[in-house]
Amino acid sequence: MVPEAEWAFWADESNVSKLPEVARSQMPNPKRVFGVLGNKVTKYQPGKELVPGITAIASPGHTPGHTSHVVASGDSKILVQADITAGAASLFARNPDWQFVFDTDRPQAVETRKKLYEMAAAEKMMVQGYHIAFPSMVYVEKNGSGYRLVPVPWNSSI
Repeated sequence: MVPEAEWAFWADESNVSKLPEVARSQMPNPKRVFGVLGNKVTKYQPGKELVPGITAIASPGHTPGHTSHVVASGDSKILVQADITAGAASLFARNPDWQFVFDTDRPQAVETRKKLYEMAAAEKMMVQGYHIAFPSMVYVEKNGSGYRLVPVPWNSSI
């Protein structure tokens, strides 16, 4: 399963000019990886429950079709944010207006970061992200004009 907007962006090689210069060499990779799957890929839209308990949320900016997911079980939820805070996650959380060189639409990435972190803080939702230090799960708290990432204690039974 792949977000439809993300698939469309990476499938069109003319979009390489929309990537930051530093990321342009990445353009062939999705086609190389997903090309072997052919028609076995299911494309989906944000806002849709993909399977029971997993809902896609549009989170553009890092890439045009960047998508995060809320995974819910009972009263518990976790936001799987992928690259909302790409690079040094704690720096981008503390300084949400900072822009990352790899983001394709930097102002949109800033807006998305603020929106999702406001949601996570308001709902006291656990957040998982690729660029968050081990164990890669935090809670987000509002801290002045930015956010503080509060690590979730690691537990081998998670």
